[in-house]
Amino acid sequence: MKALVTYVSIHHGNTAKIAEVVASTLGADLLPLQEVKASMPEQYDLVGFGSGIYFGRHHRTLLRFVGELPLLTDKKAFIFATSGLRRLPLVHDFGRPLKKKLQDKGFDIVGEFSCRGRDTFGATMIVGGIHRGRPDARDLAEAADFAGTLLAGLSSAGR
Repeated sequence: MKALVTYVSIHHGNTAKIAEVVASTLGADLLPLQEVKASMPEQYDLVGFGSGIYFGRHHRTLLRFVGELPLLTDKKAFIFATSGLRRLPLVHDFGRPLKKKLQDKGFDIVGEFSCRGRDTFGATMIVGGIHRGRPDARDLAEAADFAGTLLAGLSSAGR
């Protein structure tokens, strides 16, 4: 299985840390989004897309990139994020817009991961931000477990 993990990590490197662990566990190519061309996902069996969460959704450059992808078939994807706020599927499902765009491009979404990340937006700057030190060792271990579960699921599905 050939995999790619691509990400946008802007402020504190939160998402880059998660992307590195996931890519390492999967044995995937790891590229920041600015190095990925719209034709590249076609070359992979599995593609991971991730960023920090901004105003309740993944970074606009990631959403725009996915919108520019060609229609693909038989491609699997997963999404990941770091956020100052916790993901609440019924209230604050910040992955929904990205999942929808990926599905519209023909991807089968096989997993989703999120964890807290240091956040210094708005008034939180006054106190130095929230969730300092996140993602921490536990978050990174959970990201590795997530990637391992993806790998195991895809391996057993291919038998």
